[in-house]
Amino acid sequence: MIAKKHAPLLFGLLLSGVMSLLVSGVATLRAAGLNATFLATWMQAWVTAWALAFPAVLLVAPWTRRLVERITGVD
Repeated sequence: MIAKKHAPLLFGLLLSGVMSLLVSGVATLRAAGLNATFLATWMQAWVTAWALAFPAVLLVAPWTRRLVERITGVD
């Protein structure tokens, strides 16, 4: 079991992984089409996207939480 204190990091890792997987898949499909090399091309694009998305999620998440709190009036 992973310690609860690591929950925000794990959340960012999983969220960025799933989102970058989906977005890179759609972008790869639209750019290259469904062909024999689609899966390999997609996985290469995903690894690159995830490497950028994970730190971005960690940096943007605190700002986004504060913005949501302001918009919704949650203290």
